[in-house]
Amino acid sequence: MTINYELEEREVGWNGILTAGFTDTWDVAPGVIGLRTLFVNTAFVSQSSTEWILVDTGLGNFAGSILHTARERFTSAPAAIVLTHGHFDHVGNLKELLEEWKGVPVYAHSLELPYLTGQEDYPPADPAVGGGLMSAASPLYPHRGIDLGADVHPLPEDGSIPGAKDWKWVHTPGHSPGHISLFRPKDKMLIAGDALITVKQESAFAVITQHKELHGPPAYFTTDWEEAEQSVRRLALLAPRIILTGHGLPVDGPELAPQLAHLCKTFKELSVPEQGRFV
Repeated sequence: MTINYELEEREVGWNGILTAGFTDTWDVAPGVIGLRTLFVNTAFVSQSSTEWILVDTGLGNFAGSILHTARERFTSAPAAIVLTHGHFDHVGNLKELLEEWKGVPVYAHSLELPYLTGQEDYPPADPAVGGGLMSAASPLYPHRGIDLGADVHPLPEDGSIPGAKDWKWVHTPGHSPGHISLFRPKDKMLIAGDALITVKQESAFAVITQHKELHGPPAYFTTDWEEAEQSVRRLALLAPRIILTGHGLPVDGPELAPQLAHLCKTFKELSVPEQGRFV
């Protein structure tokens, strides 16, 4: 795995502060590129320079970074945009990208569609879970659903992913009802979304330093902890060799399997908050 640091044109980040646009990209595995938008990751999954999909769209106001990476690496628009779920930090650039890539379909789990068609809102974030500044600030995070209308479609029930023939989707609820992860069996590459992450997302210090630590989903938005634990176990049984998550750095190597086993064994102690609306 190689990490490339690219200095791009200035743009206004999610927090309204003028940033230098210093984004991280990772060549995570063959045909998999990760891009960090401030503190949220997106993924470019490709078969070739003309056949690819985008997984999640990151934090709002980073459409320029996504388009810049796409133009550098590919010669066409994506075949599809696939959403692991619809929280604000994973759909932040959808409107701008769909304006640029007219006609590109968006796919999500059927249980996530009410939040993507304007029918339902997510529950507000829960600052009572504690853990640091990111949790304390979570009431400021948007939680209302968006309306993609006819642009969004349910993923095929057979587990296939349009535009990504070697991949399958896995239902990993808990963080949200229709959360999915993406898995490529031939090399055991996992795109986990927020089912599990590699940073303690509740802590601003951990997020800023990108301290690598296998962890459960961001606590302030997770609504079903029993399902969240079962989803982590489901992913561990796939025995992934490389993981790109929605938050934090990619992980691989011989230490991954024991770390996953430890997370499964100690999930309640490591990841489930002691208090909160959904505990």
